Amino acid sequence: MSRPLKVTAVSGSYKLPSRTAALVEAITQTLGQQLPIDLHVIELSEIGSSLVASYDPKALPVKVQKDIQAIETADLLVVATPVYRASYTGLFKHLFDLVDYEALVDVPVLLAATGGSERHALIIDHELRPLFSFFQALTLPIGVYATEADFENYQVKSEAVTARIALAVERALPLLKHRELVNKDRLLAV
Repeated sequence: MSRPLKVTAVSGSYKLPSRTAALVEAITQTLGQQLPIDLHVIELSEIGSSLVASYDPKALPVKVQKDIQAIETADLLVVATPVYRASYTGLFKHLFDLVDYEALVDVPVLLAATGGSERHALIIDHELRPLFSFFQALTLPIGVYATEADFENYQVKSEAVTARIALAVERALPLLKHRELVNKDRLLAV
């Protein structure tokens, strides 16, 4: 790749440390081992109180505006949310309510979630995919779900989750490299 891939990662947890943040870190580290990335991490725990203050992105603090801009200009999004009452959290949804609805067209999105048990694993297909389908984003085929049992001291300890992360990244790479080639060709044609 001619330039680092602009990756924006969103951790939808309300607190730090969190299993959700640890999952985002594990995914982005694995991705960074495969190709050069320019990483911007958004922690909802850090911007949550500012988010609820406004429905107008222009009225938000500059840091939150920059976070939204990082989402809107990313080459790849990595989004993760804890499961709350069988869905993503309201604050996670509110963040994406503030994103321009045309900004994510064809942007690849790697979906991830954490929950207390396996019974919430379908959040990726039943909640997150439809949300990003609204944006016409390109949700990547392999999502990553992890339970409390998959972590130790806020680090991924499960070999199965680590393998799932590696598979998700492996399956994403051809698409990400193809996007870079297409973008390079467009620049040369101008």
